[in-house]
Amino acid sequence: MIKVLVVEDEQKISRFIQLELEHEGYCVELSNDGRDGFEKAKENVYDVIILDIMIPFLSGMEVCRRLRQINVNTPIIMLTAKDDITDKVMGLDIGADDYMTKPFAIEELLARIRVVLKRKASKVNLSTKIIVGNLILDKDQYIVTYKDQLIELTKKEFELLEYLMVNKNIVLSRDKIIEKVWGYDYMGETNITDVYIRYLRSKIDQKYKVDLIKTIRGVGYQLRDD
Repeated sequence: MIKVLVVEDEQKISRFIQLELEHEGYCVELSNDGRDGFEKAKENVYDVIILDIMIPFLSGMEVCRRLRQINVNTPIIMLTAKDDITDKVMGLDIGADDYMTKPFAIEELLARIRVVLKRKASKVNLSTKIIVGNLILDKDQYIVTYKDQLIELTKKEFELLEYLMVNKNIVLSRDKIIEKVWGYDYMGETNITDVYIRYLRSKIDQKYKVDLIKTIRGVGYQLRDD
């Protein structure tokens, strides 16, 4: 499900946006000030951020600037009550992906969300990162992080996790996992998959109090994107 963070201090507007986006099937989280919005965007993974400029504690401009400084590259659509070209240029210069002036038609906002999501998807397809929720596997740098915290994995643990993430939400049999991760000519212990699944769970599920890797009784395993 596509997750959207709406950072807007005017409750009527944020509630209106929330209801319309949820009606379209998006999962929406609200924040009513810049400081809280920045922390939410820093600690969680969203697909889009709707960010008002005139918000308490930290302005939308400052929130956007700080997020880009720490390499949070979530698409940001900025909102403002002012139709000021200077604000638009500044917002785009510091890393915003799009800009809308209030009042706006919800249909236009939905269209702009679709555009930035499509743009994001094309970038992800070209990247070496596999992302499932807060879990990110970077094939190029050979690292795995959960909420920006590094997870130390062995080569086989990395390869197993990569296979699970590439096939997220798909039930994979033990035989299929062994064939893909250890090779079709593997002649070792038949419970090798179960052993390495335990290793991954101890380093991810148990450590971060999540339930990503599911056991499908009598079949195998599934990494579920919840």
